[in-house]
Amino acid sequence: MKTLAKETLYYGIGSTLPRLLSWLLSLYWAFALPEIKDIGVLTNFYAWVALLQVILTYGMETGFFRYANKDDNPTKVFSTTFISIASTTLLFFLISMAFLKPVAFALGGTAMKPRFLLMMVLILCIDVLGSIPFANLRFKQRPIRFATIKVLNVVLTILFNLFFFIACPWLQAKFPDAFSWFTLDRGIDYILISNLAASVIQFLLVSPELRIKFTFDKALLRQMLKYSFPILILGIAGILNQTVDKIVFPWLFPDTHPDKVNAFRELGIYGQNFKIAVIMVMFTQAFRYAFEPFIFARNREDSSDRQSFSDATRYFILFGLLIFLLTTGYIDIIKYLLPERYHVGLKVVPIVLLGELFFGIYFNLSLWYKLTDQTKWGAYMSLFGLAITLLINVLFIPRYGYMACAWASFFANLSMMVVSYFLGQKHYPIPYDLKSVALSFLLAMVLFGGIVLVYRQVDGLWLRLLFNTLLIAVYTVIVATKDPGLKGLMIKLGRGGRGNKVG
Repeated sequence: MKTLAKETLYYGIGSTLPRLLSWLLSLYWAFALPEIKDIGVLTNFYAWVALLQVILTYGMETGFFRYANKDDNPTKVFSTTFISIASTTLLFFLISMAFLKPVAFALGGTAMKPRFLLMMVLILCIDVLGSIPFANLRFKQRPIRFATIKVLNVVLTILFNLFFFIACPWLQAKFPDAFSWFTLDRGIDYILISNLAASVIQFLLVSPELRIKFTFDKALLRQMLKYSFPILILGIAGILNQTVDKIVFPWLFPDTHPDKVNAFRELGIYGQNFKIAVIMVMFTQAFRYAFEPFIFARNREDSSDRQSFSDATRYFILFGLLIFLLTTGYIDIIKYLLPERYHVGLKVVPIVLLGELFFGIYFNLSLWYKLTDQTKWGAYMSLFGLAITLLINVLFIPRYGYMACAWASFFANLSMMVVSYFLGQKHYPIPYDLKSVALSFLLAMVLFGGIVLVYRQVDGLWLRLLFNTLLIAVYTVIVATKDPGLKGLMIKLGRGGRGNKVG
């Protein structure tokens, strides 16, 4: 558990800090771009990027971990995996270039310019090529290098954005002839150019992982593809559960304008408020990066390992509920990260937060089919969740707009979590402490009810924050004192603190 916590911290820096910086940058876009619909276009754009990245890696990251741990020659596994990914990525690039204009129009009407799609394809291909070298860093347990490159990528993206949106207007005022090309109306172009430049630099930094003698094993690739294909299906279904609402929204929302102005405007409001819940996504992602190599490296026949899996899931839920309460309890402050014109969508935040927590729990529960090589079950459950997501979105977006998107995510992730638990207990029983988790969840929901009541009944920002802080403190104290593991940790910290004080 100490190893898992340590690597979660490192990978948290490598995955969560970049997400946090990207989150702050995307919030800045709402202030920098003149139109809400531009935010909607970017929301739709990055939803497509997330989906296509899953398709183009087709589960080979997980497959790489599985076979690198099984094979006596992990370099051969890495080489075979990268050659496969590089070949399919090149094919995707060539097909995309052949149908650039019609695909751009189909995606977003006249609002989706062909040059936007071109940059999207370039960014996507470069990031996909870097995915396996990054996976190799994780396999070799080099989280510091992983984190450094990931953080630098986002820092560069931010610097390029600041150049376009802050430096260029100032330079244009000083040197109007030299910067006559600059206009905020092309803000989307500048954002995509910044992303592309940072992706190129990131790939160059991770490229030393490619300094190997390349070999290609057809038999190994067939085994990996057989193992990874169900993961691809569940990956597509899983990412669609998170992004399909943003992909299909412009098609389902009633809007006859050729630029889909109203649809992209509503999507922009939803997308920005969805970003408030990204802290739960960051927490889940950081845990995932450490948890996946952790479970594959364990002896699945050792009962202590199963108890470790149970403990890890319990702590994930406890901290996830704390994040939920912190975000909703301090929404009065957090909301000012968005321009006031976006505040109308704040009502989706608690729903999305819980939906993302359910998805994180589902990921923790999914270890049973990965360790037993029954990844087909992951595909089945993800398709089940996707069906729920699509059904709710198709039926209710035309009438309820982005609120349907939030509830679709909530119910789909909840359903997958429940189904995965029961199937997992049948195929790979793990002694989860359901009573402790249920009581913690009930406590968090009761306190959240108190937070909602405070918002409705108490006037004054500071008074509301005081009441909410007390409610969050109640959760923290009760959980920390009632949970055996956390209570033991507190006792150890207390003894260490006294020892340090005496010393």
